[in-house]
Amino acid sequence: MVPRIGPMIKEPQMPDKDTKATVGIEATPGDTASPDPREFRRRVFHDIKFFVLCHSLLQLAQLMISGYLKSSISTVEKRFGLSSQTSGLLAAFNEVGNTTLIVFVSYFGSRVHRPRLIGCGAVLVALAGLLMSVPHFISERYRYDPEHVLQDSQASLCLPRTPVPEPVPPNGSCSSHTETQHLTVVGIMFMAQTLLGVGGVPIQPFGISYIDDFAHNSNSPLYLGILFAVTMIGPALAYGLGSVMLRLYVDIDQMPPGGVSLTPKDPRWVGAWWLGFLVAAGTVALAAIPYFFFPRELPKEKQELHFWQRALASASSPTCRDVVSPSEQSSKESQEKQNGLAQVAQNLTVIQFIKVFPKVLLRTLCHPIFLLVVLAQVCLSSMVAGMATFLPKFLELQFSVTASFANLLIGCFTIPSAIVGIVVGGILIKRLHLGSLRSSILCLLGALLCLLLSLPLFFMGCSTHQIAGIFHHPGTQPELQQFLDCMKPCSCPSDDFNPVCDPVTRVEYLTPCQAGCTGRGLQEAANKSQVVYSNCSCVPRGSPMLEGSCESACSHLVLPFMLLVSLGAALGSLTHTPSFMLILRGVKKEDKTLAVGIQFMLLRVLAWMPSPVIHGIAIDTTCVHWAKSCGRRAVCRYYDHYLLRTRFLGLQFFFKMGCLICFILILIILRQQNKEEEAKGAIASPGPQQQQQQQQPFILGAERKSEESRI
Repeated sequence: MVPRIGPMIKEPQMPDKDTKATVGIEATPGDTASPDPREFRRRVFHDIKFFVLCHSLLQLAQLMISGYLKSSISTVEKRFGLSSQTSGLLAAFNEVGNTTLIVFVSYFGSRVHRPRLIGCGAVLVALAGLLMSVPHFISERYRYDPEHVLQDSQASLCLPRTPVPEPVPPNGSCSSHTETQHLTVVGIMFMAQTLLGVGGVPIQPFGISYIDDFAHNSNSPLYLGILFAVTMIGPALAYGLGSVMLRLYVDIDQMPPGGVSLTPKDPRWVGAWWLGFLVAAGTVALAAIPYFFFPRELPKEKQELHFWQRALASASSPTCRDVVSPSEQSSKESQEKQNGLAQVAQNLTVIQFIKVFPKVLLRTLCHPIFLLVVLAQVCLSSMVAGMATFLPKFLELQFSVTASFANLLIGCFTIPSAIVGIVVGGILIKRLHLGSLRSSILCLLGALLCLLLSLPLFFMGCSTHQIAGIFHHPGTQPELQQFLDCMKPCSCPSDDFNPVCDPVTRVEYLTPCQAGCTGRGLQEAANKSQVVYSNCSCVPRGSPMLEGSCESACSHLVLPFMLLVSLGAALGSLTHTPSFMLILRGVKKEDKTLAVGIQFMLLRVLAWMPSPVIHGIAIDTTCVHWAKSCGRRAVCRYYDHYLLRTRFLGLQFFFKMGCLICFILILIILRQQNKEEEAKGAIASPGPQQQQQQQQPFILGAERKSEESRI
């Protein structure tokens, strides 16, 4: 039986064995020689440091499983015939379940057994990951071209005056069963995303409050910093996992005897998207186990970490003696949170809490600084949500790189740059002792530089491939009617997709049949076999055609493009910490906890939910050729690269501009309040102490006090 936490012995100088294990006092030599497993478990699971370690790993795994879908979004589209609008809605659907329940976290507070509820949420997240992989197992094997379906090497060739049998659709027959299966697959994925959002509700807020409640006041900021630093690695691991899994063929568990003729560079290639969900789900499940052994309450940590003490002591130089340290400020703010509305909510019923919430919401939204900061964060989060969801697909289409390589670039460059930006923003606030006014200036500079760096991106991209009968540059290939007349005798199936490229004119044809090719063979080049189609009557000069899409002539631009994107991500992330501090310093202390909850709720509703859908719609408008599946529009096969670049990056530019405008307005309001405060101070007769404070305007304590009163 686990002993009660707290003082249990009347004589504190003689604690018993159980009390020693509970509070972490060192055991006797005899006990050390043969430790009791139960006492060891008590000692480990009653240590807040071990909880910080477990929670860091859990949040890392949670973000890995939620970010993995974004790394494989184009593959899922291709496998199940989804538009970008549908895939964007799927990527954002986990926010629906999360947003619905997140508000009530403030109500439950410490009424529940927080570690066990976190563990239950993690189990739901793991189940959601397993559910996301189910469509692979209930669907038929992926069939990528008619040759694979009919086992006929002449299936996609031009055979004049020969009746061509009605081709089997690439992914099954058009029957009611096929449509039902498609709806079932899509429904399962949406259900899994909803479950993922519901499971993630208790993990972060309950974990942070648990650490803040039982950690030493000086150690709490350090623990939370470690937690956030480890957590931010999760998305990078998600894209890294996607890079590895998408190199494997989708049906790796049921490969045909002869293998497949596709390579990852082929536009028909589909990677093993489902395998990453199994890996991520297993990681979350393992990380959830320790939470069922943590107690409802821990003994309050009594000792400050020694190296943290030395760091604070070294920071307390003579010039900073009157400066409030970040740990003291964070501890003070944490204590204010405990005394705020979240503490009052513990004494309210659910009905009373629902009645109180709209009043506090309205009062908080009427605060100009809070409203503008949240709007700036909404714009920034909208940009991040769209970029995180569709940047891999954008790189694939714009620079003709593989899905695996696109994920590798994002995981190695963009996300680490964003992490560095967040850390640097926190360091600047600490070292420069920035108050609200200077924090707003830092946010403004970060947003401005991020906006300027996005301008060159509009001019870095590749032109659209010339596609016979669909998209071509003037004067480079026959007119449309001439092309249709040429392939008419071939009786080509209308929706086959087996692209071939003319290496001379760099014109791409949907199938060898549409190019009028009547022969097929293998050509050895660079120690590998290349499929070559010959006798192509619809191709100028009848040159042989190579299987696959035409290679891009500007793939080398992908690295400079990613360098600018990563620098922009670092500068945009620079605003994260100072904007958060503007909210904490700008609202009443009794509303501080719920204000943070309202902030995250608005970010989900206004940014993370609609932004992927908006970006998906914008991408769909640039499509020039849609695949058809049973009479309905399926996945897009070709895009207008210029329109794709201008519309996708134009949306990003729009959100960055909105963020910049909000920070400009914040700076104007704070300066106006500063002038009003100075005018009031000039009217009043200053005393000796006030004169001394006016002679030291850069002391953080005085600046924070005056600026908080102005806000």
